[in-house]
Amino acid sequence: MQVPVSGWRVKMVDTDTFTVLFNEHVDANSVIASMRKYYVRFLVEVFDGARRVFSHTFDPAGKQIRLRMPPWALGDTVAWLPAIDAFRDKHRCEVHVPMGEHLQVLYQEVYPHLQLATEAQLAKQNVTYYATYYFGWITPFFERDHQPTDPRISSMQDTVAYQLGVSPGERKPPLRVADTERQVAERYVCIATQASRQRKYWNNPDGWPVLIDYLKSLGYRVLCIDRYWQYGDDEFTNTMPQGAEDFTGDRSLQDRVDMLFHADFFIGLGSGLSWLAWALDVPVVMINGFTHPLTEFHTPYRVINFHVCNSCLNDTGIEFIPDDFGRCPRLEDSPKRFQCTASITPQFVMQVVDRLIRDQSRARVASAIDCDESVSQI
Repeated sequence: MQVPVSGWRVKMVDTDTFTVLFNEHVDANSVIASMRKYYVRFLVEVFDGARRVFSHTFDPAGKQIRLRMPPWALGDTVAWLPAIDAFRDKHRCEVHVPMGEHLQVLYQEVYPHLQLATEAQLAKQNVTYYATYYFGWITPFFERDHQPTDPRISSMQDTVAYQLGVSPGERKPPLRVADTERQVAERYVCIATQASRQRKYWNNPDGWPVLIDYLKSLGYRVLCIDRYWQYGDDEFTNTMPQGAEDFTGDRSLQDRVDMLFHADFFIGLGSGLSWLAWALDVPVVMINGFTHPLTEFHTPYRVINFHVCNSCLNDTGIEFIPDDFGRCPRLEDSPKRFQCTASITPQFVMQVVDRLIRDQSRARVASAIDCDESVSQI
């Protein structure tokens, strides 16, 4: 806001917390703006002496709002779109969200009130936005202009809820299953072994092969649905584990949704396909030591070894370097590098899988009893 006259007093208040953020006399043509770029319901007033010459309370109702973030990853969309839609619903505004076309196909039908488009498509619309928010896990994490609290001490979903001023809590997006017909006759488990950084991998070389053999001994087919058969950098090469069936490649995300929908359960890492399975109500075994369990969605089948170094992402004493593929934040030059998952044995994961299968068996028995009782009452 530009003030045309010297000596006028500008007052800026957060109307939800009644915090006075600015209250000073300014020079002519001064431009006053808050450093806070997350959602705040501002009241801005301008006074000429005791006379109020301008007043505006931030109100997005019926307005055009733009949300911006770093390039979307799959898990980000699953985690954050529900909070974005909650913001739209709370304020009854029109929200424009830039998103790649490959991700739009998952959400355009289930979020019809969100304006999902590529950056180029949004630019062509030539819309004048009432407000624009840049949100997400923003580094450096101690920065407070775009986020009201350190995201490392919140869940992924709550971080964005705080930035947008909606209530925190776990929310699932209502994903659409395009093909509800089962394409694989046998019982099967989906796995995903690739990740965006080495610290997210299951860094036990015996882990996946032993686990896959065990799953097959139980009668399951094991389908690997990663995008990449092989991924890494100059130091690390991670390939699809031996024994899994290869369903990797440039399949559409909708194909992966349809495949996950019929899986008995999913085993993965702290990555996007785990979020996708969770959103589909597929039981998720998550193998992850890089983050504390509060970071992602809740699953009773989380596998983490608290006896060794763990949860470095949530350590507020370490600054996160997002683009370093092979960095181990605490033990970079140590033989214990990536011990958070290297120490997770296949037997540990197999034990969790056994518990999941028992839970499913009990649920089927309970469901059958309920059906029998319903028939008897009829």
